[in-house]
Amino acid sequence: MKRYLFILSFLSIGVVSCQEKNSKDANQKLVPEAVKITFQNKYPGEKDPDWNQDDHGYWESHFKKDGEKYRADFNTDGSWIETENSIKDSELPEAIKKVIAEKYSDREITEVEHVDNAKKGVFYDVEFKQKGKNMDVEFREDGTIIN
Repeated sequence: MKRYLFILSFLSIGVVSCQEKNSKDANQKLVPEAVKITFQNKYPGEKDPDWNQDDHGYWESHFKKDGEKYRADFNTDGSWIETENSIKDSELPEAIKKVIAEKYSDREITEVEHVDNAKKGVFYDVEFKQKGKNMDVEFREDGTIIN
């Protein structure tokens, strides 16, 4: 009986793995050609991004660059929206750390991202948690708050 359970478990794992790979392959095939072209132009040499479509209809690519994980978003027409990657609190510019100490010292930082956005340019998105609520604040490198 134990042997049959082991074989059944092994087969189940194989089926789930194949389904995940097939789902990834299906997403790759659905990505509009314009999106793929823009991605390759923006990130030449990146050969194997993982693609999915988010709740807003944007195409998200997940990839690594210099060992760091990135996510880039694109409209269906291929236009680039933004690219972001998570960073450590310690990697924030000193001017931002100063503003956080002055205005948000009562809040806990839960996530920090470096963002390059087509409309807003480069900024840092800092997510704070206070009393169970999350709040995002976007900063320019000089500490200016932009939202």
